[in-house]
Amino acid sequence: MKALKENIRISEGNSFRVIRWERSLSEVIEVHAGGEVVTSAGEGDNWHYHEEMELTWFSHGKGTRFAGDGIASFDAGDLVLLGGNLPHCWHVAGESSGVSIQWNFPRGHGFWSFPECSRIDGLIRMAGRGLMIRGEDAAFVSARMNGMMGSKGLERLGMFFGLLGWLSEKHFDGSDTISSKTFSLDENSLYRQSMERAVRHVITNFREEIRLSDLLEISAMSRATFSRRFKDHTGRSFSEFLLRLRLETACGELIETDQTITEIAYACGFGQISFFHRSFRNAMGCNPTEYRRRWMSV
Repeated sequence: MKALKENIRISEGNSFRVIRWERSLSEVIEVHAGGEVVTSAGEGDNWHYHEEMELTWFSHGKGTRFAGDGIASFDAGDLVLLGGNLPHCWHVAGESSGVSIQWNFPRGHGFWSFPECSRIDGLIRMAGRGLMIRGEDAAFVSARMNGMMGSKGLERLGMFFGLLGWLSEKHFDGSDTISSKTFSLDENSLYRQSMERAVRHVITNFREEIRLSDLLEISAMSRATFSRRFKDHTGRSFSEFLLRLRLETACGELIETDQTITEIAYACGFGQISFFHRSFRNAMGCNPTEYRRRWMSV
């Protein structure tokens, strides 16, 4: 699966990009350091990547988050730090809102002339696999992100540096990472656009039967080429990717609806109930009934 490269433009007079959205990830509002706001197209609901690091918080919304080879359900309050060139997207059920900060300080940038900034190196390395920020830490960071929306100039820059410094001092470990590996994508690949179309088809239609032959037609690839490219760029085979997407959606519906387990299984694209139960237990360590009961007791 090849992601679409997003070329983010940091507007003149800004060292980084601050955006918010109020209904859909496809339409975002850039908030500039001088206080101006500009509406522009967003790529958050498309499988994409960019050189910039990104800190994204959902104040409202739910769905499935994709980052590298990590596929997981998310809900309001979800906060993640994504490293540069890590492919990602969010498949949102309904409307959503949130805030995102994007920046890129390559070696040679004036940022690194300050010796204190060397402490950021470890954070950058770990963010290459994506980091989840939870609990009180998430509340602290999201509050600072919201505060930046109303600040300007040097005050906003100071808040940003302070946030980077705070994050660099946190102890993140393997349990906080989203993807099992980092990614280095070739933006000049001949397969980029065709694979982006294929994965969009999977994410949009996962509740229905998806045949490999359909994806080969969409991507205009041979079976061997498609399989190799998909696994190389996601860490999962097509069948593993689709299965995980369906299971994560089923988990959300077990918690949020009173539908029967059979109804949920069929609605999430499983044709055989026995396969759904077996796959669910293998992935989640319990059966769907136990999973629902645990969440109801929380």
